[in-house]
Amino acid sequence: MSALFNFNSFLTVVLLVICTCTYIKMQFPAILNDRTGFRGFFWKAARIGLSHQILNMEICNQSPD
Repeated sequence: MSALFNFNSFLTVVLLVICTCTYIKMQFPAILNDRTGFRGFFWKAARIGLSHQILNMEICNQSPD
């Protein structure tokens, strides 16, 4: 079943995107400087990851997987 139809899988994919974008932003900040267009989505995900680090960590620790 696709991750879009299963809430737990969808949440896992969203958290994975946020954590990956945050990691890339911390390692290579010039890659995610563009705030518009296709890369703008990833810039926003990185901003969410940077500003909500504690919340993301708690959600990942609570997941049953």
